[in-house]
Amino acid sequence: MTTISMYEASIPTFLHTLASLKNLLQKGIASAEARKFDPGILAASRLAPDMFPLTRQVQIASDAAKGAVARLAGIEPPKFEDTETTLAELIARVDKTVDFIKTVPREQIDGSEDREIVLKTPRGDLNFKGLVFLRHWALPNFFFHVTTTYNLLRHAGVDIGKQDFLGGSLLR
Repeated sequence: MTTISMYEASIPTFLHTLASLKNLLQKGIASAEARKFDPGILAASRLAPDMFPLTRQVQIASDAAKGAVARLAGIEPPKFEDTETTLAELIARVDKTVDFIKTVPREQIDGSEDREIVLKTPRGDLNFKGLVFLRHWALPNFFFHVTTTYNLLRHAGVDIGKQDFLGGSLLR
């Protein structure tokens, strides 16, 4: 039977998908420039009036990744101000998220399966064990917001497809 460590189940997944998210945003900028419109239109786009715009989707994806890694490592997540308004600023935030994740050593993540994790929310505290948190909260929440970002860009006519979402070679 093959086993996978908490580090291997989290860090490579976050890093790979953040690289894909950065690529999607870069393609959004290129598309806007090629079609001669302000990329800020993409940054503010929504699929429905009551949903967060693309900028907030990327901010939440960033928060989900860095927050999950920090919580699994037993450290405080870094705080990033949510001031980005452009796709270029969102790319910088993705880069900053990747930089943070790369600082967390494997030893702080591995063995976190049973770590007590408490998320403070406006509706009350959510309590998890590390493995349940990763599988049923952190990864789904992260992918929800990356997927929503993809959908917003695709809906706006950016020439992206499934391989752009999945990222580079799947054989890595």
